[in-house]
Amino acid sequence: MKVDLIKLINVKKTYKTGVTAIQDLNLRIEKGDFVFIIGSTGCGKSTLIKMLYREEKPTAGQIIVGGIDVGKLRNGKVYKIRRKIGVVFQDYKLLPKSTVFENVAFALEIFGLPKDEIHAKVVKSLELVGLKDKINSYPHQLSGGQQQRVAIARAIVNGPKLLICDEPTGNLDKDTSMEVMTVLNEINKLGTTIIMVTHDINIVKKMDKRVIELDAGRVLKDYAKGTYK
Repeated sequence: MKVDLIKLINVKKTYKTGVTAIQDLNLRIEKGDFVFIIGSTGCGKSTLIKMLYREEKPTAGQIIVGGIDVGKLRNGKVYKIRRKIGVVFQDYKLLPKSTVFENVAFALEIFGLPKDEIHAKVVKSLELVGLKDKINSYPHQLSGGQQQRVAIARAIVNGPKLLICDEPTGNLDKDTSMEVMTVLNEINKLGTTIIMVTHDINIVKKMDKRVIELDAGRVLKDYAKGTYK
């Protein structure tokens, strides 16, 4: 039986400027899903995912992730949801003077894990993204696609239930973008739920996943897997 990982119930987000980015949003995403979020600039895509990992709080409504009401979390308890979520950004956000190993390990060191456990988890995540041979390299020695795969390894190293990708192929060419998408697809097959914001409709069509199209902060259309053409 399918189980919801994410539920949004009558969600609204209005900023202090008076701009309403999300309104009357109801959405369910099941465990193990791979979902694309698409829509024109300003439709609410970024606000939606920021609310999922609690960088932003909803003005009204409920956002439930893994059984936790994210909007009601006090700032001091945000770590409870962040531990369950990995986030990948368009611009990699790697530490330039740290090796690939150190960049990925950084995500675990803040939890105070033993060194041998950190090493094992880092190697495993780098194997998964096909970069075990680059473990001692520095970001400037890698291509853009490789840097993004390091960022993905860092995001999944703690075994998150949910991986949020915000335009992860935005700085990559077509072939490199598909390499990154292949990696994300493999991670999804292992059971990680993936939500990806993108403007690249060619990727959306090729991947053949569920697609949620936003417009003015609302769901314009929810395409079931394999129906977005």
